[in-house]
Amino acid sequence: MTNNAAERAIRPVATARNNFIFLGSDSGEERAAMFTIVETCKMLDLDPEAYLRDVLARIADHPIKRIAEILLWRWKPSA
Repeated sequence: MTNNAAERAIRPVATARNNFIFLGSDSGEERAAMFTIVETCKMLDLDPEAYLRDVLARIADHPIKRIAEILLWRWKPSA
C-alpha cells in the first residue's frame, strides 16, 4: 500500500500554505489562515461561504465559554 493518492491530494494545500507564509508580505499569514478555513470546510462538506457569513455575523456577541459551538467540526447554522 502507498499513500501516493493522499500526498497528491494535499500537495496544492501544502504548497500554497508554504508560499503564502514566505511571500514576505504581512498579509501572507492571513491568506494562509483563510485558505485553511475554506479547505477545512470543504473536507467537512460545509459551505465555506455560509460558515464564514454565519460566524462573522455572530462572533461579536458570542460568549467565549461557548466558543466550541462555532468551531468548524461542531458548527450548526444559526436559525
